[in-house]
Amino acid sequence: MTLKIRDWERPLLSRAYEAGQVYGPIPLPDVGDKKELDRAYNFCEAVTAANSRSFFTASRFLPKEKRRSVRALYAFCRKSDDIVDRPPSGSGDPAAVREALASWQSRSLTQKADHKDPVALAWSDARRQYGIPPRYAEQLIQGVARDITESRYQTFADLTSYCYGVAATVGLMSMHIIGFSGIEAIPYALKLGVALQLTNVLRDVGEDWEAGRLYLPLDDLRKFGLDEMDVEAGVVDDRWRAFMRFQIGRTRQLYSEAWPGIALIHADGRFAIAAAADLYRAILTDIEAHDYDVFSRRAHVNAWGKLRRLPAIWWSCKTLRAPVTNSRTE
Repeated sequence: MTLKIRDWERPLLSRAYEAGQVYGPIPLPDVGDKKELDRAYNFCEAVTAANSRSFFTASRFLPKEKRRSVRALYAFCRKSDDIVDRPPSGSGDPAAVREALASWQSRSLTQKADHKDPVALAWSDARRQYGIPPRYAEQLIQGVARDITESRYQTFADLTSYCYGVAATVGLMSMHIIGFSGIEAIPYALKLGVALQLTNVLRDVGEDWEAGRLYLPLDDLRKFGLDEMDVEAGVVDDRWRAFMRFQIGRTRQLYSEAWPGIALIHADGRFAIAAAADLYRAILTDIEAHDYDVFSRRAHVNAWGKLRRLPAIWWSCKTLRAPVTNSRTE
């Protein structure tokens, strides 16, 4: 099997490999007593349940310790994102938001855990247990920070750089919690992380526009005869349908290329990751089923839709074999 490595993937892979290198021991945070820690993890579970039904559902299939650690990771990411989207001061002043984000990075990655913040406390313990390289967390915060001043992306490569920061880093940190075979798993995790974030981008076009952001590559819009005025109008016409078919096809291709990599993570986490990937990929089908209208509704998969997919996902995991690949660039 040949693993495709596209031009836009190569700089992202360099960032992933660099961040995963840990020279010397990782400082272990002081996390406190068990009862306090349990309360912190329970808080992170509630944050996950309230903000991402798909992530919460998929993480249920992990063993308890790994499950609560990935939910602590989710809560860390959620809080990082909320500092930008919902500044604590209520002010949109970029300098104030950057200061708040820098403070959060310091508190969440310090050697001494912040016992006043349940998210920071649980996340510190998860980092300690699984030796998560701190550089991945720093890259995530840097990715989130781009939303402070950047609201447009000219090319698909520009957009995937953003996707790496806010999503692929999450997958790379999750792999350390679940366990993985080695660096050969990283290209697959990168593809999946980008695919998941591209799905978010396609689902949330209308919502993002209302917030003053447009993540769709401007070059791609122009190729299909579209511009920002068309997005603002929210009209679903043949140009928009063709554009969305192209974007969905490209995203599905990344899901397909990422899928064999699931066999490279620890067996007790494969079903959870496969479920997360498949349930998110199903959002693309829902977009298609509603004639590519991402302006007046938010695409989703309901509870029954998720439940009925699980047996097939389980069987796919059961029969999955680790890839033996050569890579080629495009």
